[in-house]
Amino acid sequence: MRKIINILPGLISCIIVALIGMVFGRFFPSLGSGLFAILIGILVGNLKFGSKTILRPGIKFSESKLLYYSIILLGATLTFNSLFNIGITGISYILIQMAGTIAFVIWLGKKMSFGEDFRLLMASGNAVCGSSAIASTAPAINAKTPDMAVSITIVNLLGTVMMVLLPVITSTVFHNNVLPSSALIGGTLQSVGQVVASGSIIGEAVKDQAEIFKISRIIFLVLVVFVLKRIKMANQEAREATKEKFSMGSIVPWYVAGFLLLCVINSVFLFPTSITHPIKVFGNYLEIIALAGIGMSVNVKDLTQNGWKLSGYAGGIGLFQIIFALILIFILL
Repeated sequence: MRKIINILPGLISCIIVALIGMVFGRFFPSLGSGLFAILIGILVGNLKFGSKTILRPGIKFSESKLLYYSIILLGATLTFNSLFNIGITGISYILIQMAGTIAFVIWLGKKMSFGEDFRLLMASGNAVCGSSAIASTAPAINAKTPDMAVSITIVNLLGTVMMVLLPVITSTVFHNNVLPSSALIGGTLQSVGQVVASGSIIGEAVKDQAEIFKISRIIFLVLVVFVLKRIKMANQEAREATKEKFSMGSIVPWYVAGFLLLCVINSVFLFPTSITHPIKVFGNYLEIIALAGIGMSVNVKDLTQNGWKLSGYAGGIGLFQIIFALILIFILL
């Protein structure tokens, strides 16, 4: 009971910040409630009120436990049937696009002298599904909260720019043909909301097909966390710092295993929408509260450092994703 009482002040603060973020998100749906929650959280966390010690336990609970639960619930809204819908060539396109994105983001980040954890988080967020992927990867590689906050913010802002840019590209290059347009949008954009918004600009058919490509990427979240964790553990200094031995338990965290388990169960039993929709809504609420907590844990100086350098990094990633996806689409699809 005492532990619950200790958590309440910070948890309530995160919920309030999240609710404000949701209000802004309704007015600016293309940006998403999560981005507003983390930015408002950063603002509040750097005020005298937001930095009070009494809030720390609840903020820590929000940014960790609630985040884990939201990732697990995400699995209950997905099925492996999406992979059958895009076929072998579609799966090949998704896997190669994700692998290429991860390799490029890590390489470019190293060239620009960014830290390993930040590079891995950026790789995860851009290759899979933005905030959720970063949230899944961060604990697996023992990343610090500032790296999480900066990467989530940059990835979401990049996705917003690409969300507006991609319909122009699909119109010019593919004349809005459904399959290639859907593959480009669903195979590159960072969040589901951005995919829906971008696809809707072109048409309902593109939006629906793009969602299938996007969901297929999310299904491979477990694989991406596995790979990025293995990359981190391959570094001798990181292995000594974390004092972990190679094992399935350390490679696939419990919350990622929970995500996969629910995804498998849903694929077998096909939960009706009456079950998956409330789960999805509740999971989204938990994620937004968690993002508010992450924001409140960040010192504003962490976001103001290397501003132009971060912009260059994000721009390079976006440019690569688009060009690489176009090449793969012409070859495979």
